[in-house]
Amino acid sequence: MPFADSVTELPNDRFWGKWFMKDRAAIIPWEKPLGLLSPLRFWELGASWIGFFPEPAAFSVRSFAEIGARMRRGARWDVVHDVQCLGWGLLGLRALGLPVLSTVHHPLTVDRRASFRRDETLREAVGTVEFHPVGMQRFVAQHLDAIITSSHASAARSAATSAYAPSGCHMLGNGLDTDLFSPSAATPRASDEILCVGRWSDPNKGIGYLVQALAKVPDARLTLVDEDHPLHDARKIARAGGYEDRITITGRVDTEELVRLYRRAAIVAVPSLYEGFGLPAAEAMACGAPVVAAASGALPEVIETGRGGVLVPPADPDALAKALATLLEQPEARRRLGEAARPHVVEAYSCRASRHALRRCTPAW
Repeated sequence: MPFADSVTELPNDRFWGKWFMKDRAAIIPWEKPLGLLSPLRFWELGASWIGFFPEPAAFSVRSFAEIGARMRRGARWDVVHDVQCLGWGLLGLRALGLPVLSTVHHPLTVDRRASFRRDETLREAVGTVEFHPVGMQRFVAQHLDAIITSSHASAARSAATSAYAPSGCHMLGNGLDTDLFSPSAATPRASDEILCVGRWSDPNKGIGYLVQALAKVPDARLTLVDEDHPLHDARKIARAGGYEDRITITGRVDTEELVRLYRRAAIVAVPSLYEGFGLPAAEAMACGAPVVAAASGALPEVIETGRGGVLVPPADPDALAKALATLLEQPEARRRLGEAARPHVVEAYSCRASRHALRRCTPAW
């Protein structure tokens, strides 16, 4: 964050991750075992050991302690901005007299519901309940000064699940660096490359439906920006169908490479089952790439604003394949969609547009 005056890293033992990877021997920090006697670390260890995910609560408490200590030394802040941690420590910050607001991309119940769909055993379902601190986040959100959401769809979903009162919600679209995310004549567009940016491990991203759709678009290649490993499920599905050679999984990429991939793609696919905003769709249109997206969550809002994409029913590989094949056959239509989208995305989602929207909301806080 180039605008940050300073960054303070808070400690994190990652007890839950070690428990999840069944590396229980690594959970105990044997080099300094007595450090576990501190109340917060001891609670984190115990919660992780039985499967609960303590990091949001622990991070918020450490933030409260750090900010409180600095205030005692004379430091002051105008506002505390949380990004969907919504841990108990935020209530402590409010008690110190600080205005506290949080950006909520979508309520945690969305992720929990997607995880339940993926679970195959009772133990996995119990793990889903343990992992998602829905009760804590709902309670904390209802006691903050304001909530920012990035779409009307997210605000409506949160209100429907009682995550917070609609009167305390302010809708601000996610801001993009539209100077960075931009077209470039130096990067020619491929004629057959479909780009998707998303984690397979998140069932909300719907990437499995895209991989199934690829089987029905024989002249297309898929580039997936996701963690890569030999047992990646996208490879397994494509291998079983005989088209593994048409899938490339990039692994992690830096921002400059991501921009290059957007500039090169013939189409960017966003097959998500739910998005609180849909940043890849906005980034793609800012780079002049046409988008095929699922009509779910906030994606219809983003595509309608940018006017640079096509919507298909969610979880429908046949409809997705038809839309992709149709656009691949029409290079001129792809070009028109990409060129038409950028000015609308700049107007609605540039950092400057987000700052203006923020200023309009500020008096309410």
